[in-house]
Order: sequence, then C-alpha cells, then structure tokens
Amino acid sequence: MSIKARPAAKPANAKSAAQTTSKSSKHLAAVSSKAPAGKAATGKASLSKTGKATVAKTARLASASGVHHSAVAPEHVKAAVASTADVRSTRSRLWCVPFAREVTGINLQGNAKNWWSAAENRYAKGKTPVVGSVLNFRATNKMPMGHVAVVSQVVNSRKILVDHANWRKNRVSLNMAVVDVSPRNDWSAVRVESVPNTLGDVYPTYGFIYRAADNG
Repeated sequence: MSIKARPAAKPANAKSAAQTTSKSSKHLAAVSSKAPAGKAATGKASLSKTGKATVAKTARLASASGVHHSAVAPEHVKAAVASTADVRSTRSRLWCVPFAREVTGINLQGNAKNWWSAAENRYAKGKTPVVGSVLNFRATNKMPMGHVAVVSQVVNSRKILVDHANWRKNRVSLNMAVVDVSPRNDWSAVRVESVPNTLGDVYPTYGFIYRAADNG
C-alpha cells in the first residue's frame, strides 16, 4: 500500500530528514522525520562542556577498540527506508531487526533480545553511545522480543537520537530522542521520546553493539 509522505513544513531538522528519504517518499508510510524539540539542544554547537568531553571520550574509546564511529551513511538509511516500503507493499509486518541490520551492516540474526549474546566474539559491545552503533533493548512484558535502534546522533552524555523501525507499529521513526535515566549513566535504563517533549516508560537495555569487524 502506498502512502504519501507527510508534507515537510516545520523545523530545520525535518528538512534534513526529508532530504534523506525524498527518493522513496512515494512509498513511505508515516516516517517520523522530525527531531524532538525538547529543552536539550542538539548539534555540535550546542553541546555543553560535559557533552563535548563525552563525545571526545567516545571517539577515543571507539578508536582504541577498532570500532567504526563514523556517521551512518545517508544512503544506507535511505535504502533501509525504501526496503521497508517494499515490505509494506506486500502487507508483511515491519520489524526493527532487518532495518538495523541494513543500516549498520551488523550481520546478526534472530530476535532483537538475542542480539547481545549473538554479538559475543563477533562485534564489540559497550556502554558508550557511538554514532552508527545499535542500542539493544532487553525483552519486557510490553516488548517480549526486545528491540534494536541505530544511533544517529550523540547529543550529550545522557541523550542520543536514533533511527529505528516498529517502535510505532509498522513504521520507521527517524531522529527519535532516547534519554539515559540509569543512576550510573551506563545506559542500562532509558526512556524514549515517542511523542515530542514527552518521555515514555523506562526500558532496560543491554548496551551498544558497535560496527566492529567480524572476528568469526
């Protein structure tokens, strides 16, 4: 089923997301492309000293462990979004795992709740958000198969933006805010800003799976 893309008519952040998905806009179904307009500002120019230090530390850790910390290529996001349109055209269910796999190249199989163990000895894992890494949610009663989301931007030590599929049923959401609410700032508990300026329930996570080379 083809659904027209929502008209891009508001903030500057929506413009970049619209450019990312323009070629597949004929087939997209309710892609959320607007970065949440919360109080925490986004972008390099607005990072606090703590945020800048965190990003610098992230880069050092990623470099030392051989983790790819470059931004996710826009064409990879575009291809993943386009493929979800193909899935929807066949009336099949849209899932988070194939989307994350196509965007990042992290070649793990099975339900999202099993990705953390499946990544053992294959991909680097950690508690620090890196652009292009996958945030792996644990299974819960509300989300029995777990969830995976691709980090698209590190805002500060407590906030990131993610691209993911099926957080909203059968939809792709781009630049959705995720806030770390864990006591130790280790990203073991997060809240997702499904609605702008409104944080949802607390979800437990394993951490981040990085786009390191496959050792197996």
